Formats: sequence, structure tokens, C-alpha cells
Amino acid sequence: MLSLRTKLLLSNMLSCLLGAVSGALVWFILGDGSLWLAIIVMLSVCYFCSMWLTRRLSDSLRALEIGLLNFKDNDFSVSLHPYGEPQLDKLVSLYNQASAKLRSERQFIYQRELMLDKVIQNSPNVMLLIDDSQRVIYANGAARHLFNQGVKVEGMLLPELVVMLPDALKTALNSEQEGLFSMSSRDGVSGDVDSNGDHNANSNADSSDVETWHISRGRFTQNNQQHHLILLKQLTKELNRQEVAVWKKVIRIISHELNNSVAPIASMVNSGKFLTQHLDNSKLQLIFDTIENRTTHLSQFISHYAQFAKLPQPQRQLIDWAKMTQQLAQQYPFNLLSPLPVNPIKLDAVQLEQVFINLLKNAHESGAVADTVSITFEEITHPVNGLLIKVDDQGSGMSSEVLSQALLPFYSTKQSGTGIGLPLCREIIEAHGGRISMQNRPEGGLSVKFWLPVQQG
Repeated sequence: MLSLRTKLLLSNMLSCLLGAVSGALVWFILGDGSLWLAIIVMLSVCYFCSMWLTRRLSDSLRALEIGLLNFKDNDFSVSLHPYGEPQLDKLVSLYNQASAKLRSERQFIYQRELMLDKVIQNSPNVMLLIDDSQRVIYANGAARHLFNQGVKVEGMLLPELVVMLPDALKTALNSEQEGLFSMSSRDGVSGDVDSNGDHNANSNADSSDVETWHISRGRFTQNNQQHHLILLKQLTKELNRQEVAVWKKVIRIISHELNNSVAPIASMVNSGKFLTQHLDNSKLQLIFDTIENRTTHLSQFISHYAQFAKLPQPQRQLIDWAKMTQQLAQQYPFNLLSPLPVNPIKLDAVQLEQVFINLLKNAHESGAVADTVSITFEEITHPVNGLLIKVDDQGSGMSSEVLSQALLPFYSTKQSGTGIGLPLCREIIEAHGGRISMQNRPEGGLSVKFWLPVQQG
């Protein structure tokens, strides 16, 4: 088979031959005076014959040129058809392979960027990208909710966004600091319980609800422009979870060791009772009765702590609020200051009832009159659908020191308290994805608020 070079050479020779023959015929027919006309005819015939004989080559080269220009414009969708010329078809095949490879790579990069963007947008961590002029280039969903109630912030200046933020967060963003900082969730940053509650609370309010945040920064250059990346992470729940995990481990160890002591004592009591039945010694009987009572009390004491350490995962079901509030009122009377929730919500009824019992019991034991203890329900729709529940009383309230430690395991100001009630409430509520906070009321007494996200069924 002839090569492309040979075919081009033959086509040029044939074109020249046809041109020469055409010129000779014109000169022969018209005579000596038609020499210039013969030359023009010869050149024209050569040109058109060459164009006609090489048209397929020209078409294929033009197609390759268009395809390469499309590559330059990032368009990899064009494929070329073979022309029946082996050497040209090999070039066309290489072009098509390159086009397919580039299409595949771009699709892979697009899918990876889409997945990465989805991960970033759904991340609870605040991510903000700004340029040297402090203008926001990119912000994820958490950043939009933090800075602008979910509204787009790209194109805005960072100083404009931080105006309404708490002072601690504003300072962290405006400075170059990195690391941990704390602020009160009462300022409404987290968009949870307190952002829907009373922001004009007593100065002692929410001392128990200080949030811990971490800020980190990074810099990089793209398209010859400097960019600044700011990351904010809410660490309060993680720290609380670690703290509770440590306490749970301690409780398990204590329970194990105490049970090892209680079991032999109980066995000795049974043996002693058997002996007293035969000896008829009333004093010895009294001693063993006392030991039995103490071991029973000790077992109950251990079971209370074990309940906190072995809290099961919530078994969610639709709540019958009317039935639950009626049962609660029979144990600890209270006033219902709002209609019962209308929208369905799935919660663990047993665990939720335990939360109410602990809170109502504390309210009654704080010295509050039964008529001043109340429960309020409020259905929240922004920024996340949820249910805000308040348990208020007009008792003695709590000092700032007590408020700051009330939710810690084993902390209690009661002489016979176990320090488990309120930490158990927090554990149950956070297991449901919610949050609890406490604050003193301006008119006296304590207000406990907890927010639960809606899971409809």
C-alpha cells in the first residue's frame, strides 16, 4: 500500500501533468499570441486538480485542527471518524483516545469535587474562605447559618458579617489567634435551645452552658492570589462526651468493687439469721437486720449509678403527650402553660419521662410551691425543626458556682443527693440529639430548658 507521502507526490505530479497538457492545448489551438493565456490555464488546472486530489487530506487536517481548538476551550466532547487513510486514521485514533481520556478524567474530577463539596456543605464545622481584601469567596452551610441565618454570604466582607456576633467570636475572627476560646451559647450562635429562648436573662443565667470552640487558619495561593481559610469547630459536645465517658468508667469500677463486697455480706446475713433462729438471741437478730438494711440501701445506691453508666440507646416512638403529662401530674403537680405539641415527634418515652421526673422532683425540692412549678412546650421551625421544653419554678434558684457544676456527674448540694439526676437528664437529651441548659429566672427560681430535634413518623 502506498504511503501518504507517495500519494501526495503522485497527486502533485498528476496535477502538474494535467496543467501542462491543458496549457499546451491552449497554446497549440490559439497560436503564438496565446502564451500568457496558456500559462494561466496551466496554473489554474494544476491548482484545482491539486485541491481536488488532496481534499480528503485537507478535510481530515481541518477536523483535527477544530478538535485541538476544542481541547483548548476545555471541550472534550468531539470525536473524529476515520477517513480510510491508514496514516491519517492512526492520528485520528490517537486524537479520539486522548479525547476519551480527558473526558473520563474531567468526569472523575467533577464527581470528586461534587462529593467533596457535599461533604463540606454538610459538615458541622464552619468553613470560610476569604481573599486579601477580606471578601468571602466560599462558605459552607454551617458558615452561612452562623453568619447570616442560612443566607448566601459569598461576596460580602468579613467585617460586615461579624458585627452581630458575640464579642468572643468576633475577637477570634478579627485577630490572628488560633486555638480554643469560650463563649456563652446564650448569645445565640449555635442556633439551638438558647437561640430560641429569652436573651434578656439574669446575669447569672446560663453559667452552666458555656460553649468551647476551636479556631484554626490556613493560607494558600491560587491564580497568583493569596487566600485565607478559617475553620471553626464546636467542641462542647465532644468534651462533654469525653467527660461523661470517663465518669462512666469510674462508675463501672466502683459498682464492680462494691458488688464484690455486698455479695459476701448478704450471704453472711442469711447465715446469721439461720443461727439466730436456733439461738433465739434478739440482739443478734437486730444486728443482722441492720446489716441487711444497709446492704439493701447500698445496692439501691449502686443501681442508681449503674443506671447512668448503662443508659441504653433511645427507643424512639411517637409520644402521647396527654397521657404522659397526666401521669407526671399525679406524681409531681405542675401547671401546663402552653398547648401540647401538635406535630408528631419520635422520642424514647421512658427516658423522656425520667427527665421530667428528675426536673419536677428538683423543682418541688427547691422550696417552690406546687402551683409555681410549670411546663411549657414551644414548637420551633427555625433554623431546625424541634421542640423546646421549659420546666420553671419559683424556688431558691442556684448560685453561679452551683449552676456551673450542676450538670456534672456526682455533683450535688443535697445531703442525701447522688449527683446523678441532672447529668442523667443531659445524657438522655444529648442521646436524642438535643441540648439542655439552666438559668436563674429574674423573678426568682430556676428555668431548665431543653431542645429536642423533630423526627417525624
